[in-house]
Order: sequence, then C-alpha cells, then structure tokens
Amino acid sequence: MPESDNGLNDTALLPEGLHDTLAADAEYQAEIVEKLRQCFASYGYERVVPPLLEFEESLLCGPGKAQSRNMFRVMDPVTQRMMAVRNDMTGQVARIARARLKNAPRPLRLSYAGDVLRVRGTQLRPEREFKQAGIELIGTDSSESYVEIILLACDVLTTVGVKDASIDLTMPLLVPAICRGLGLDYDKSQMIRHALNAKDIGELDSLDGEIGDISRKLLTAAGAADKAMAIISGLTLPVEAQRICDELEKLLKRLNDVAPELHITVDPGEYSGFEFQTGIGFCLFAKGVRGELGRGGRYLVGDGAGSEPATGFSLYLDSLMRALPKMAEIKYIYCPFGTDMTSLSRLRKDGYRTICGLEVVNDEMSEAARLNCRYIWQANKIAETLKG
Repeated sequence: MPESDNGLNDTALLPEGLHDTLAADAEYQAEIVEKLRQCFASYGYERVVPPLLEFEESLLCGPGKAQSRNMFRVMDPVTQRMMAVRNDMTGQVARIARARLKNAPRPLRLSYAGDVLRVRGTQLRPEREFKQAGIELIGTDSSESYVEIILLACDVLTTVGVKDASIDLTMPLLVPAICRGLGLDYDKSQMIRHALNAKDIGELDSLDGEIGDISRKLLTAAGAADKAMAIISGLTLPVEAQRICDELEKLLKRLNDVAPELHITVDPGEYSGFEFQTGIGFCLFAKGVRGELGRGGRYLVGDGAGSEPATGFSLYLDSLMRALPKMAEIKYIYCPFGTDMTSLSRLRKDGYRTICGLEVVNDEMSEAARLNCRYIWQANKIAETLKG
C-alpha cells in the first residue's frame, strides 16, 4: 500500500482537529467523566443520554440555532430527511425537557455527557471532536438558580482536581439594552457591541456623547468583580440596562455570602458564545490553561408562549483535562505463566492490574520490563522490575 510523503500509511492519518485518545489518557478521561457524573447526581441531577444524530430541525431549535453553521449534516437514507450530528448537547437536553419530560415536575434537573462534533475548531479550541458534560436546571428563572449552578460548577471542578479556577461573569444583553435605551440605530449598536467584545479601545474612542462615555467605562470595568461593580454602579443607564446590572449585583452579593473564596471577574462587554442566552452568563477558567473549561448561563427552552427558562453549564473535556494533575500511577504487575488464580485475584483486589504471561519465558524479569510492568509476581511476593 502506498505511503504518504511523511512515511505514514495514509490510513493512519486523521482529519485536522480529530485525534485518537490512547491507553492511559483515555482511561483518565473516562475516570473524570464518571466523577463529574457522580458530582452532578449528588446535587439531584438525573442523567439523560441523547443520540449522536438527530433530525436537523430538532437540533436547530432553541439553543441549537447559534451553532447551526458549525454542524455536520447527512441525509438519512431511511427517511430521506436531513440529519445533523450534534455539536452541542444543551439543545438536545432542552428538547428532552420540552417533549419527553414536559409533564415532569419543575424545576427539572438533568445532566449529560457525550461526544460533540463541529465543522471547524477555533483558535483556542482547534479540536473539532471532544467530550462535553454538564447540567441544566429547567423551569425556573429564580436568581437562586444561578447560585446553585455556579456553586455546583465550582464544586465539580474541585472534585476532579482543578486548582486556581475562576469565574468570569458576563451580561450579553447589557449592551443591546443600553443602545435601545439611548435610541441608537442597529448599525451603530452592532459596532459598539463588537468593539466592546473585541476590547477595541480605538473604535470606542471615536464615539461621542453619552454612549461614548458609557462604552469606554464598560471597557475599563472588565476585571475583578469589586472593581467592575464600582465602575458600573457609577453609570447612569437606561431602565432595562440598569435592571440587568442590579441582577448582577444581587448575584455577586449572594455568592460572596455563601462562597467568599470564589475568584470572580466580570466582563460586561463580552457576548461571543452567549448569543442564545437570556440572562447572566459565565465562563470557567483555570490559571495557565488554554481555553475556557466551560461556560453557562440562562436561556429559553422552547419557543413562544410555551417556552420556559433554564440555567445550566457545559464543561469541555479537552480543556478540563489540561487543567488536571497527572493521573495516578497505574500499577501493572507481570504474573508469569502458571501463576495461581488465588494470587491473581488477590492482586486485583489490591489494585494491581495483572499482565499474565501466556507461555514460559527464559527471563521473567526482562519480559516484565518489556511489557512495561513496573512490578512482577515472583516467589509469591511483589517485586519491582528492572524497569521500575
């Protein structure tokens, strides 16, 4: 079979943004997903498992609209209808809530974990396939739902071993509310929103009047929560925008009361990735780790009069794994051919993973080292191999 220029067999090559996860890394990731699931369950969140593919229109409802251009699509040969591969699981959980669980008592607490696939990655997340895990609290717009979601997010990060995590709160509806209140046209409103999102001080310096002063102050407000609220509180804002800021202030005070140790920042101009949200949003970061660990916020499940509020967050396992300490050593032990079953059972119960010899070898110690076993069972006891 012909080989490519780099010497690899063409069948071993994978498309950009896709990769194999091997051995220890795959096991560690599975272990972390299980810890996430158990933490979600401890807060009363019940697991649901939606399919990898759905009819296109199902995935494009509600939260899915924001990701429509980043979905892989295929034709279902059975129904001749267009299907799509999920690129985010939030919309699927929303569908389950409004259809399969429409009569379940509210608030509804659901959790999920699974693979997602996207047409293209981003500069911070070049991966096109990765695991996503999260929770959704559906059927309430109580401010306390933010508290539960954020505290659970921080708890689950601590549970799996993330250190130096921080929460960045956003208000994706704030700038549009300010622009509407000041009577600005669509084009100017969009320019201001994009400039604040991109932290483009040059663009904002060209603005005159009240909107120019507000925009520049909002840009300087990005940072520590105390500093941000001090600047925001000094602004005279339209009623709708002030209501959003009051909700943020209330949330910060509540979080400070119940979890003063949290490291919280505020970015009032950020909106990328929060387009479908209807309230305060947040991102989770870890010091020194590329990309956000996850993001969350409030959105609507369903459309029109039958819609209901929901608050949740998703964790991205590719970023999360980069924030974790190294996996604990897996204790592989080589057990020469003929090792009795009682010894093997005892070793497994003690946490060892037995690599059993399938035939007699001349040098058992060298064979153990060749098979990457740090330990060997010899003379009815455990010894370290030459590799160890």
